[in-house]
Amino acid sequence: MAKTRIPVAVLGATGLVGQRLVARLAEHPWFELKVITASSAREGQTLGEAVIGREPVPLPASVRGLVLAATDGPEAATCDLVFSAVDAQTARNREPELAAAGCVVVSNARAHRLSPLVPLVVPEVNPDHLDRMPTRGGTIVCNPNCAAIGIALAVKPLADAFGLRAIHAVTYQAISGAGNQGVQGGDIHRNVIPHIAAEEPQIEAELPRILGRPGRPLEIPVGTTATRVDVADGHLACISLGLVADTDESEILDVWSCFRGEPQQLELPSAPRFPLVVVEDPYHPQPLLHRDLEGGMTATVGRLRRCPIVGWKFVTLSHNVERGAAGGSILLAELVVSRRGYST
Repeated sequence: MAKTRIPVAVLGATGLVGQRLVARLAEHPWFELKVITASSAREGQTLGEAVIGREPVPLPASVRGLVLAATDGPEAATCDLVFSAVDAQTARNREPELAAAGCVVVSNARAHRLSPLVPLVVPEVNPDHLDRMPTRGGTIVCNPNCAAIGIALAVKPLADAFGLRAIHAVTYQAISGAGNQGVQGGDIHRNVIPHIAAEEPQIEAELPRILGRPGRPLEIPVGTTATRVDVADGHLACISLGLVADTDESEILDVWSCFRGEPQQLELPSAPRFPLVVVEDPYHPQPLLHRDLEGGMTATVGRLRRCPIVGWKFVTLSHNVERGAAGGSILLAELVVSRRGYST
């Protein structure tokens, strides 16, 4: 499809998400990785030198020799498209600077997720929110909170089919969700920590935006409890839903099984064939068995049953670093490119 690949940069390339972005971009058919950045302390090092002993997955040989620029330097602004995997404090200033310089910034940071001017998008769930994006010039679009993405993929088809009146979710979030800084609040080994700082307000604020119409968040109660568990990758959520219309189990399963979105219709390079897979075994889904479906881009749902309090309850699982961060950001960029009409 591509005549010329789009030059891209990755901010924060030495972090957990940054490394996954680099690995996915190494052979991307639309994007050509031109610039990688890190803190000024690592400027001039190769990526391979900078991440010795800290590689979540082996990096392709083709990217290990790339030289790191400083995140606050001029190099990233030479690229049409920038993937941001920096912390929120850095993103708060650097991302608007790059957008002002004409770059399309696809951010995985939380700094601008709740700005009414910045689309917050799960590509299969609310692609119409990109209609508010300028058709040319620089801009910022945001990948949502990693746990919110998995919940939104499971809830969206039911909301469209039956209407939605309430969401409650308890998340069991993997260690990798804490990033390179590590888990706070205690020793995670063979343990569960029943609090993740700032996580519950993020999910509760983001889900109504994602599930609502552009500029009009869904006005329903959303409650969450976020916990950290001793699992390497994969966020599991136990969800209770109140639906508006009366329905039965077979109808819900049919809606889930038929769910596809714009990325599947467009056959975007990173789009999974099935964004949502239903499992019937009552002991599923499990992180070890299901997190890597279609390269970690497919969410899994199971254990559907009646809830005596709000209506229905079920379990969903998604890969927090792939679908929830690196892969999700690249899929979002592909959707932006397809809508903007780049000459790919």
